Amino acid sequence: MVPFDGSFQIGESSTSPPAGAPGKGACKRALKDQVKAFRDLQDRLYASDSHSVLLVFQAMDAAGKDSTIRAVTSGVNPAGFQVHSFKSPSKEELDHDFLWRTNRALPERGRIGVFNRSYYEETLVVRVHPEFLAGQRLPVVSDTIWEQRYASIRSMEEHLAHNGTLVLKFWLNVSRREQLERFKARIDRPEKNWKFSETDLAESRRWNSYMEAYEQTLNATSRPWAPWFAIPADDKPFMRLTVARIVVDAIAHLDLQYPKLQQEQAGRLDEMRDAIVDELDQLG
Repeated sequence: MVPFDGSFQIGESSTSPPAGAPGKGACKRALKDQVKAFRDLQDRLYASDSHSVLLVFQAMDAAGKDSTIRAVTSGVNPAGFQVHSFKSPSKEELDHDFLWRTNRALPERGRIGVFNRSYYEETLVVRVHPEFLAGQRLPVVSDTIWEQRYASIRSMEEHLAHNGTLVLKFWLNVSRREQLERFKARIDRPEKNWKFSETDLAESRRWNSYMEAYEQTLNATSRPWAPWFAIPADDKPFMRLTVARIVVDAIAHLDLQYPKLQQEQAGRLDEMRDAIVDELDQLG
């Protein structure tokens, strides 16, 4: 977990699993257990209708956001969650404040929402490309705009937490060498060519600027009510298992319970059961 005191340093955050971590095969087997536990917890979340869960994923290109989301949520009932991927904002979205388009996609009570990229693009991509601010037509762009956006995000996430949303944020920490290897693999494999664009490489060459933006963003917005987790991403099986364990443990701590019927309602169920048994007997 990224500390809440602003002391996080990307240079000291590993992109590889720690010594003694389970191997790829063990991670894949353990992930199956976590997926099952996630499915059971989601069923309780949906039935209790008292909390919601927001999972935010941010990373450099080729870090594995899509595959991690797919692997971790593979057992989840589609009726109980939704994934939103945020690309470049539309004209309508640019006519609103920077939180508007993501706020519209927040999960309802009982549901899980997954943001594949998010409002954090406004302190990451836009910070690396400040020329994007011109398209937002802000009345004033001051030297404190990033601090203002951090404050807005912190307040919004705290508001969500006060109203029953569990917010968990994952930064998939891939090394540049691994990213470039994955870019190369996308070019070498024809069925993966569509996943690569020249823009990906151009953004990779801004690596240091992005790392600076990530470090400042994570330090400014990791809070007890919405923590950031820096996940080593060079090893995909380990990354997926780590994310799944964090999600399962956090939801389990919500202590979700299935709704209990009032005595009168329970008695009515007994009557209905007896009626069903009678009808089954009549059918032979």
